Amino acid sequence: MSTEKKMIVLQSSDNETFQIEEAVALQSQMIKHMVEDDCADNTIPLPNVTGAILAKVLEYCQKHVEEGGEEALRAWDADFVNFDTNTLYDVIMAANYLNIKDLLELTAQKTADLIKGKTPEEIRETFNIKNDFPPGEEEEVRRKNSWAFE
Repeated sequence: MSTEKKMIVLQSSDNETFQIEEAVALQSQMIKHMVEDDCADNTIPLPNVTGAILAKVLEYCQKHVEEGGEEALRAWDADFVNFDTNTLYDVIMAANYLNIKDLLELTAQKTADLIKGKTPEEIRETFNIKNDFPPGEEEEVRRKNSWAFE
């Protein structure tokens, strides 16, 4: 009886490869469907995810396969998502592409927490969003929708 675990190789958009246990890879619904449909013979290319971001996503998946206690995972998750905003965005995009619902929900909640209680100017600063309103138009929008700025 073999106790050897089945391994899967993932290849990022920058050609970095990751050999991981199948159980970890199956946290992704996209990869799970590829495996079930026998579309994952050798290496699974992931053209929309860089190696650096894939490493973070796989760290999350590995922890969620290993860890059983919900309380310990909650604390780990809260610490895990302390990324800069660019990395947070990239992890959100990867979680969406790979269809990892729990990671997508975790990162979306982190984004909501970053926005909560901030003014539009503070949100623009946090996420490096350029204010593209022409002079005067923003004031008009604020006046028409004053209830939203109270």
